[in-house]
Amino acid sequence: MSMVTTPLPPALAKIVKRFEQTSDPKQRYEYLLWFAKRLPPFPEADKQPCNKVVGCVSQVYLTATSTDGGVHFQGDSDAQITKGLVGLLIEGLNGLPPEQIVQLTPNFIEQTGLNVSLTPSRSNGFYNIFTTLQRLALQLMPPEQNH
Repeated sequence: MSMVTTPLPPALAKIVKRFEQTSDPKQRYEYLLWFAKRLPPFPEADKQPCNKVVGCVSQVYLTATSTDGGVHFQGDSDAQITKGLVGLLIEGLNGLPPEQIVQLTPNFIEQTGLNVSLTPSRSNGFYNIFTTLQRLALQLMPPEQNH
């Protein structure tokens, strides 16, 4: 089964390229933690079960709103590495139209090299976070495009 790879949106492509240029796993983790630090504070009021990512070992919360045809995500996690993954995805996907987000495949994580250094539970968490962001984007699509 061959999968058609959708070209990465510019912000995500830039992030992936930066990871590709870093061969040292320690530097990759530092870059990932940098994304965690860049996440804006997540509203405590949004830390509700309906915003919680299912299937993550750590607590992960995500919300999405639509602004000017693009999706704006917010997220948080109680674990720094996971929070970095949330930040990386949010930074890479924010502002994109929902149609573009739902067409992406998560295999770009392999290009970052992070997949080899993530524990199986974190790797699984990454996919759960990614699919949750896609589901949130899908919910924001205009009904005529949402089939």
